[in-house]
Amino acid sequence: MALVSYAQRLTALAAADPDRTSITCGNVSLTRRMLDVEAERLAYDLVERGVTPGRLVTIALPNGLAWFVAFAACWKIGAIPQPVSARIPARELEAIVEVADPAVVIGVPPDALPGRSVLPVTHRPAGRPTAAPLPDVVSPAWKAPTSGGSTGRPKIIVSGDPSLLDTDAAPLLGMRPDGCLVMPGPLYHNGPLIWSWHALLHGNHVAVLPRFDAEQTLAAIARYRADVVYLVPTMMKRIWRLPPEVRDGYDLSSLRVVWHLAEPCPEWLKQAWLDWLGPDRIYELYGGTEGQLSTVIRGDEWLAHRGSVGRPTSGQITIRDEDGAVLGPGAQGEVWLRSDRDTAPYHYLGAEARTRDGGWESLGDMGWLDSDGYLYLGDRRSDMILTGGSNVYPAEVEAALQEHPAVQSCAVVGLPDEDKGNAVHALVQADPDVVTAADLAAFLADRLLPYKVPRTFEFVTGDLRDEAGKVRRSALREERLARRAGGPVHSAG
Repeated sequence: MALVSYAQRLTALAAADPDRTSITCGNVSLTRRMLDVEAERLAYDLVERGVTPGRLVTIALPNGLAWFVAFAACWKIGAIPQPVSARIPARELEAIVEVADPAVVIGVPPDALPGRSVLPVTHRPAGRPTAAPLPDVVSPAWKAPTSGGSTGRPKIIVSGDPSLLDTDAAPLLGMRPDGCLVMPGPLYHNGPLIWSWHALLHGNHVAVLPRFDAEQTLAAIARYRADVVYLVPTMMKRIWRLPPEVRDGYDLSSLRVVWHLAEPCPEWLKQAWLDWLGPDRIYELYGGTEGQLSTVIRGDEWLAHRGSVGRPTSGQITIRDEDGAVLGPGAQGEVWLRSDRDTAPYHYLGAEARTRDGGWESLGDMGWLDSDGYLYLGDRRSDMILTGGSNVYPAEVEAALQEHPAVQSCAVVGLPDEDKGNAVHALVQADPDVVTAADLAAFLADRLLPYKVPRTFEFVTGDLRDEAGKVRRSALREERLARRAGGPVHSAG
């Protein structure tokens, strides 16, 4: 085992092949040397602004070269990069910053957070000062992404892994040294973050899209001869729905591994991709940002275990009923996970884990195991909505809706949607003559990220919550599914 810091690894890669392209986004690129130099320049700037080892640095930058530079700069001074969406509403950013207490926030206007040290998107640090070289340091956590949280308050998931790489170990995730990854997903999400940096730290070229586009994803694979691509099923649907002459007009022969994760993949869509590209190239992964466990299944395995998300490659699974009793093969219950590591894979800021004795934790999923130990997922135990590969917590949307003066009570559920898997649907106790669906959507747009804003609104006259303020979202959802063709549902668009 040969452990080196991420900072040292990036410098070593730059020294070995300084002119090799490291990152491409749109029509601009960074070589390995440029990435290392730019990261060091920003690192000095952050030190001057009071960033010290172990402190979080919130990064609110869009997909692009600067996002990678900011991450690498944090590692060069032992800080912890904490990514959020570049489109995050001010209210949500304020809540995250309250929990994270970052030393600096990168990517927001100067007056966005009074009393906080902030750097705007346009900030470019001055040249390297005449100071001593930066010492080689290790960040105690290499990342700290966020999640909305079931309470409507944000939570930060701080990795249990420091910024250390074993250079003797082979790359994971089907990658090879000096390959190419195409990344069409938003970098602040955990999956794109992991895949992109794992690729870069193993010498790969990462071609990241400014934002997802179905045809441009295929074009990038063909142009850069990518051997790995990261997708979510919503992306897969949109690629598959391209005209056949467009979809088949790009040379994808370089692809060895097509990853999909983050949301359930419909069987028809999975089968279509298996038939198109071949089962030996399609891989699915299941696991949480927390990292207690991951399962993986390749296409040929999936054909023998249709609907499964695979068997554990790390960690352990047990299925339990509501009383905590372990269930046998084929019986559906709550999915409980346990890390097999010697150290904790994560810790929360702003939340508490759902745990059982023996180190078991739950992410709120329901499912079952077959006799061969393959996991199959059912509905979520919690009310979290998975839409287009992103998590939406109803409590967060409801809290924002409740701020509107015309809203007396509300509840948010997910309803099946062909494009995104689920669509966010809001039930609102309010007079539609006073406030319209468009009014509510506009109101929420200032408070929530676009994918969290309900696509449809349903106005009701009765209370949606009991005297204790509780709401049975699962029952409300089932009622809507039972009468899907009827009912006063109003589109926000």
